[in-house]
Amino acid sequence: MMEYTLKNGIVFDPANNINGDMMDIHVRDGFIVEDVTSSAKTIDVTGKLVMPGGVDAHSHIAGPKLSVGRIYRPEDIRRGIKPPVKGKVQGFEAGFSLPTCPTIGYRYTKMGYTTVTEAAVPPLEAKHAHEEINSIPNLDIPTLTLFGNNWFMLKFVKENNIEDLTLFISKWLKLAKGYGVKIVNPCGSEAWGWGRNVHGIDDPEDNWNVTGREVIRALCMANENLALPHSIHVHTNDLGHPGNYETTLKTFDCIKDIKKNPNVERNQVMHSTHLQFHAYDGTNWRDVTSAADKIIDYINKHDHVTGDIGQVTFDETTTMTADAPMEYDLYKLTGLKWANKDIEVETASGLIPTIYSSRSPVGAFQWAVGLEFLYGIKDPWKIVLTTDSPNGGPFIRYPKIISWLMSNEKLNDMLDNEVHSWATRRTTLAEYDREYSWNEIATITRASPAKILGLTDRGHLGVGAKADISVYDIDVNDFDATRKCNSPIVEEKLLNSLYTIKDGEILVKDGEITKLVGSRHVWTNVCGLEDKEEELINRIKPDFNRFYTIKYENYGVSDHYLECENRVDVKPGCDI
Repeated sequence: MMEYTLKNGIVFDPANNINGDMMDIHVRDGFIVEDVTSSAKTIDVTGKLVMPGGVDAHSHIAGPKLSVGRIYRPEDIRRGIKPPVKGKVQGFEAGFSLPTCPTIGYRYTKMGYTTVTEAAVPPLEAKHAHEEINSIPNLDIPTLTLFGNNWFMLKFVKENNIEDLTLFISKWLKLAKGYGVKIVNPCGSEAWGWGRNVHGIDDPEDNWNVTGREVIRALCMANENLALPHSIHVHTNDLGHPGNYETTLKTFDCIKDIKKNPNVERNQVMHSTHLQFHAYDGTNWRDVTSAADKIIDYINKHDHVTGDIGQVTFDETTTMTADAPMEYDLYKLTGLKWANKDIEVETASGLIPTIYSSRSPVGAFQWAVGLEFLYGIKDPWKIVLTTDSPNGGPFIRYPKIISWLMSNEKLNDMLDNEVHSWATRRTTLAEYDREYSWNEIATITRASPAKILGLTDRGHLGVGAKADISVYDIDVNDFDATRKCNSPIVEEKLLNSLYTIKDGEILVKDGEITKLVGSRHVWTNVCGLEDKEEELINRIKPDFNRFYTIKYENYGVSDHYLECENRVDVKPGCDI
């Protein structure tokens, strides 16, 4: 039996209404417990900042797009090289926006994160993603499976056959060992296979004559039929285009009449990802202005949608997405080198490097739009801090963003002296004087993403929760994070935790990795529909073997790909 007490920490646990109380946290055999025996070890963290382990709801850390990016951007992989130190458990580090698999685990762990969602996995390439997860240490990793341009999905939507679509989603999550339903530019990536795109939620894809609206509504209904722990996770149409905010609002509105399954604990039926890229007014990049205020107002008044930010961080980074036509547009706009990859029958993707400069109009504008969301959405349980890593910037910039959120003095200094005037002239950012508290930081980086993802065993420090805990070397009651001069300290301390504890095991101490464990593949297993799923497969297998270049029997992710798993069993809440 392994047990110990973290003693006298200053604890921020929003899910349990603990806001900066000095208290002890007791751990036994990987879980938070009410008390421990007298023989338990004591770890003195008197006055230090204590939170649940970090939860990232949207990042890109495993799969073919990462591998393609590492090949075509060797200049990135050579950034951040750190050789291993003799006698230390941590190995070689390399890469900046495209770090190696082990480096991803090292960096997240040192930041105090214990769960990271891989946000876009095509089923056909799921084996690759799970193989890479086996090379990433120290994390729990749910994967979101791409459905928004899949031919079978389009067939069922065209037929308005929600029953078969529900069975298809249930079976395909098993095949891909996926956790939830991801939708990217619905119908747009399918159109891209024929050299086209769709423009807006009601623009039909030519071959299927199906619209994004129909796809999103059908997948939302199927998701709720199955009582999946997470809602549909949507990258809306028209990413990055001036004027796209109208599409974003139409997307939010198109599913507001769909009720969430009563058996799930989340509140939303849609999670809208990287909001920053979908909140632009205007007709082109010369007259673009922020429409974040309109989307913020919608989210503040409705509970059926949540979002994450996709914050820009002023870095040279790599964009990568299953929104292949958008990447082509970016290539035509910038002339930078471009990679494209089609995934037969399922989706398409692209990559292109990007430089977000604080001195460029567009970079400063996008940076400011992201911060507008963070300041303007009143309820921190509706939003999650992300950079859509690496698209807005690499995940290692989370501590820097937190330093901005906690200091209005720092933010105003940046607006006055560092960033292009479009940040103030084209957005409302300068009107905000909000400063985040540690409790709000704990909400948008722990409690909120865990609840939105439906991961009820983490994101909090209540009795029975996984003992995923972060401790930072910040004396909370003797440190003023609102002062600009302390912003570099906030960033450095949050980059290098005092302790990162996962499943009760100490993985980081004093900013150094002390132990490496295998990452856990988190996936959803819908129970009770197996016979109906098999009947569906018998019906669609001829078309599968006709359209794919592999046989169905070689398609799914076999159990041996998952060296360590966390299978989440769910039962549908209604008859299918």
